[in-house]
Amino acid sequence: MSVDPVELTQRLVRCPSVTPDEGGALSLLEELLSGAGFACTRVERNGVQNLFARWGDGGNARVFGFNGHTDVVPVGDREAWTHDPFGAEIVDGVLYGRGATDMKSGVAAFVAAAVEFVRETPPEGSVVLAITGDEEGDAVDGTRALLDWMAEHGERMDVCLVGEPTCPETMGEMIKIGRRGSLTAHITATGVQGHSAYPHRAKNPLPAMAKLVDRLSSATLDEGTEHFDPSTLAVTTVDTGNPANNVIPAACRAGVNIRFNDAHSSASLTEWLQAEANKVAVETGIDIAMTVKVSGESFLTPPGDLSDLVAKAVQAETGVAPKLSTTGGTSDARFVKDHCPVVEFGLVGQTMHQVDERVEVAQIAQLKGIYTRILRDYFA
Repeated sequence: MSVDPVELTQRLVRCPSVTPDEGGALSLLEELLSGAGFACTRVERNGVQNLFARWGDGGNARVFGFNGHTDVVPVGDREAWTHDPFGAEIVDGVLYGRGATDMKSGVAAFVAAAVEFVRETPPEGSVVLAITGDEEGDAVDGTRALLDWMAEHGERMDVCLVGEPTCPETMGEMIKIGRRGSLTAHITATGVQGHSAYPHRAKNPLPAMAKLVDRLSSATLDEGTEHFDPSTLAVTTVDTGNPANNVIPAACRAGVNIRFNDAHSSASLTEWLQAEANKVAVETGIDIAMTVKVSGESFLTPPGDLSDLVAKAVQAETGVAPKLSTTGGTSDARFVKDHCPVVEFGLVGQTMHQVDERVEVAQIAQLKGIYTRILRDYFA
């Protein structure tokens, strides 16, 4: 049984699976994989659909896993698209559509590779595909739900490859062996509202917030670590919601996002943020409250057998020696790393989430070849 990864990508793109809607994408894959001998289970949590598929009977034999998602971000302004965002048109060797890059092509490539591999060279072991419909959203009931279900039912992966786009410009140039952590702090400074002509009768929270935001944004969190660039802090909003020029507002709100390396944890950074807020509160007499949402901790899969396996396959298929990197945003690898060693490799990601998201058709076929070689080398 051979699966054309380009055709499969087109079929997936035509499924309007905007988070958290399944849109028919997982049903399509479940039917295909079941027909290829994979045992498929639909894992649902809080209305979110996910798919677990395993070829092989488990036991003590080796298990190679792929992880990916079929949900996509909204299309935005449809009128701005040159091609139907769910049309999957191919023009001059380029496939257009929402999810073409992020990451229905990656899912199509590893599904096609897995089906072909187990048919042609059945391994002594198992191949697992853990595919979620909740990566682009809050990611609470997606890969996390799959991993929880696996733990409850005695399923496992010994190693895992996440098929997210990882290459900045050229196919094959980058493998992700870790990711920075991410947290967002929501800060509220509260004073006393008053007339701007009588500032002594009010307590203005704006100078306090300005002082705090300046301290945070001026701080050097670190100089980077062996495998990570320096951590970054970005002020994402400062807002009072005050339309009047003769009113001192009662409150001011700000948002701060930190992308942090393995020199920190979310707990240590939260403690630092709170300490800075407390200092400014004491200096200004303004009440400052803070809530922190953590999207994920930083993690690293140290260079070794898994990254070597993937790098050799990438170079063999592309002629490019990939760089091992921890750059970029977050991915579901941040959850998988608690289950087994994980790395990421996929397509060039320049157009993901953009209008006219697109992928070169040749890259999809190339990616299938890379994933097939990885499976063959792993089970060899």
